[in-house]
Amino acid sequence: MNGPMNSPKQSSGDGRAGDGRAGDGRLQKTPLSARCPVPAEQIPIKEYESMSASWFYSWGARDLRGYLGPIISLWLLSWVVVGPMAAVSFVPAKLPPQFIISASLGALLLPTLALIQLYIGWRHVCDRLSQKAVPYEESGWYDGQIWEKPDDVINRDRLIADYQVKPLLLRLQKTFATILGMIAFCLVTWQFL
Repeated sequence: MNGPMNSPKQSSGDGRAGDGRAGDGRLQKTPLSARCPVPAEQIPIKEYESMSASWFYSWGARDLRGYLGPIISLWLLSWVVVGPMAAVSFVPAKLPPQFIISASLGALLLPTLALIQLYIGWRHVCDRLSQKAVPYEESGWYDGQIWEKPDDVINRDRLIADYQVKPLLLRLQKTFATILGMIAFCLVTWQFL
């Protein structure tokens, strides 16, 4: 009893059915690279994996101690340059509060720039993972194409964006809010000195 709903699809002659099934009716697993025209380094999941493995970009995904360590290290390293500049403007022996505030604020520049770069990189990956259609270039800037992701790839990429990348972006946003709070506190304190 082979009705329209029960009849198997016609085979394309190469052992595979026209709907992605093997000749015996089983679904074939096609690797993403076989069905994705995007160069490997531009596939959103590959960009995510590359950034996760990167020393700099993996910094945002570390535990709290591993995350704060580089921020504090950059801040302290910045003191080497900013401290003497602040000491020229505000002699530490005569104006210690002004020296500490100005040097502390100046030293925030380097960690803030690093955090901005971290945020921009992860935001780019999050956007590419969340998109249904991904722009890519095959060989240069002049041959841009758009790849429509299949549903399974969309679902996988969105899960990664929602549960791996967005919490990292939220952590960075909280860090920026903390830095802005510190700057505001220092500026208000400065008014009373």
